[in-house]
Amino acid sequence: MRGVVLEAAGTVTVTEREHPRIVEPTDAVVRLAATCICGSDLWPYRGLEPADHLPMGHEYVGVVEEVGDGVRNVKVGDFVVGSFVISDNTCEICRAGYQSKCVHAQFVHGTIGTQAELARIPLADGTLVATPGRPDADLIPSLLAVSDVLGTGWFAAVAAEVGPGKTVAVVGDGAVGLMGVLAARQLGAERIIAMSRHADRQALAREFGATDIVTERGDDGVARIKELTGGLGAHSVIEAVGTQEAMTQAIRATRPGGHVGFVGVSHGVTIPGEELFFSGIHLHGGPAPVRRFLPDLIQLVWDRKIDPGKVFDLTLPLEQAAEGYRAMDERRATKVLLTV
Repeated sequence: MRGVVLEAAGTVTVTEREHPRIVEPTDAVVRLAATCICGSDLWPYRGLEPADHLPMGHEYVGVVEEVGDGVRNVKVGDFVVGSFVISDNTCEICRAGYQSKCVHAQFVHGTIGTQAELARIPLADGTLVATPGRPDADLIPSLLAVSDVLGTGWFAAVAAEVGPGKTVAVVGDGAVGLMGVLAARQLGAERIIAMSRHADRQALAREFGATDIVTERGDDGVARIKELTGGLGAHSVIEAVGTQEAMTQAIRATRPGGHVGFVGVSHGVTIPGEELFFSGIHLHGGPAPVRRFLPDLIQLVWDRKIDPGKVFDLTLPLEQAAEGYRAMDERRATKVLLTV
């Protein structure tokens, strides 16, 4: 089959990879209908994480082509959405709602690689969720968004304790940040402040529910958030970048007693203990347990109550994956959908 491989930093190829097959009785083989490039894929692409012949991709939807003898929850012919972390969904950690830290957790990125025609999904019963039927073609981008970027933005909002009557600030205007805006709106936030300097992303943030746009960054951005919130800061702050500047900005923009939900993959981030101690805030985040939210988010998309697929602003065939990586790296695209 054809699949995307990151040969080395900055070098993406589409090459022949081994055809997936059932190895364990709990496996399923999925023929992918669509996949995409994630902002986190840019870390190894830019050489900030190891990049040595990595099979790329961890967001995926498609049709089950084969199942092992032990699979019960999905069947051949089902259209499924999967999480970016393999989980059994039955262990103690999974039952507590943290499937991304399952005792059998395996990241799809760099191991399975779903920027491809097919994928073997271990622990299929715990990782895949079938849609109510075969989706219309126009629903596929939104269902694909559920697989990671919406699920991650949703977890960030939940971790930040977003709810009715609250003011939410979103640090980061990439795909996850924009999904955090959408999630905050769905969870009933009264005011949603999107921090963005890009006109196209500002427009989409407003479409998803942002009430205010802040273009300042760093201390200036914090000062602007304080100005908009009577000097107190936001009740809930979503950190969707993973850099030192973003985390510092998120913590300082949060009012005492408030919550930061952080889902940006941290790179070189340190938090001074004294500042955290005297801030009086809550921190909660990490790899999103997307599997927890899959059934509800799939249903919201299926019922056409949300349209997260609008976050994809460039669609390319799988064979042009290298151009998709360049477009996202150069910020010519927010998120690239790859047709298979």
